[in-house]
Amino acid sequence: MRTPHPITAHSPPDPYEEPARLDEGPLEDFLRSASEGPGADTAPPAPAADGESGAEELWTPPDHRRRTGRRRSGRDRGAGRRAERRRPRRKRRRSPLAALPLAAKAVIAVLVLAAFLALGDRWALMYAQRTAADRLRDQMGLSAAPEVDIDGFPFVTQVLDGRLDSVSVTVPDVAADRVSLARVSATATGIRIDGGPTSVRGARIAGLDGEVLLSFDDLNRELGASQVTFTGHGRDQVRARGTLPVAGHDLRLRADARIRRDGPRGISTEVGGMRLDIGDLATFRPGTRRSEGLHLTRGSAARVAKEKRRVKELLSVPSVAERLGVPDTAVREALRDDTGLAELTGSQRFAGRLMKVNLIDLAADHPEVLRRLGFDPALLDGLSRLTRPALVDRLSIGFRLPKPPEGGELRLRDVRVQKDGIRVRVAGGGLAVGK
Repeated sequence: MRTPHPITAHSPPDPYEEPARLDEGPLEDFLRSASEGPGADTAPPAPAADGESGAEELWTPPDHRRRTGRRRSGRDRGAGRRAERRRPRRKRRRSPLAALPLAAKAVIAVLVLAAFLALGDRWALMYAQRTAADRLRDQMGLSAAPEVDIDGFPFVTQVLDGRLDSVSVTVPDVAADRVSLARVSATATGIRIDGGPTSVRGARIAGLDGEVLLSFDDLNRELGASQVTFTGHGRDQVRARGTLPVAGHDLRLRADARIRRDGPRGISTEVGGMRLDIGDLATFRPGTRRSEGLHLTRGSAARVAKEKRRVKELLSVPSVAERLGVPDTAVREALRDDTGLAELTGSQRFAGRLMKVNLIDLAADHPEVLRRLGFDPALLDGLSRLTRPALVDRLSIGFRLPKPPEGGELRLRDVRVQKDGIRVRVAGGGLAVGK
């Protein structure tokens, strides 16, 4: 046998060094036989003796297979096979629909188709709602597009049939005469469409039910100018409280307005109980009646009756004494003797007479008398110019619904005062929209 390689005993043999180590190989035998002539190698070679080297052995082809080291034992091969069995095998992925029957696949296909049709119907619905909102904004001159909600499903079949079940419209902040309507909402039913699906020219509304909100916040901003506030009182009354500047003086304002229907399409206000308080000195009620005008309050009249100097100044003016209803003899005694004056002013009847005198009329004839009582002449002049119609117009709450087209009907059903404002129910029918 050949000696192992000097470096390592287990290194694989080099196929290119093997022919060099052969002492006598087939090539040398072939050359020797060729030189000796034919018949030289007819005799078979002598068998090798026991214990001799491999120089006289038969040549075998070299093994060029790459060896990885020592030969694996049976135990190693068994462990490798067991590890191979424990390793998970990669299974071929199968489609989840492959195991379903044909009927189930058909049902899934129908559901997918229905989902796509529903999405298309919703897209057409949103497009129609947005288009209707833009047209309403342009036709009504609104600052913002209203909210349009078309009910019913599916939408496309309704359009193809030329009808809509129900359409709800909400319009915020609509200008109406002197005030703004906080919200106008209406629901139209039985709508017939005029035109084809791609060329809608208009529609006719069979029934309409809506609501109009007139907010107190808007009234405070538009009518009160941040100085007068409106609040609800009862089912049909609105109270106005605040201040009103007159000739540089802030007078306390109090007024009550009754809300009522004005015809089939409008509401109006009847303002009553209106007064302006000049501190605790006097009260101004605009109007031409005897109880209206500028009058002393009960407290100020009682204080004036106790001041002898001011009473004598009033009694010294014949027109004032006449307005007070004091006879001339009583006036002369009061001006001559304090005892007679005390008897005249000590009774509650005299204070009541002072409260009945219209100081606006007295200021026109004797402005110096009111100046002595503590009134500003500029304030008296401003109050004389402040008429009842002017104040009523400043506190008037009202609006009218637009006139419907010929053949249509639009009317108010109910007017009610609530906490947040005035709510008005609206009903109509036979209304035409568009061309």
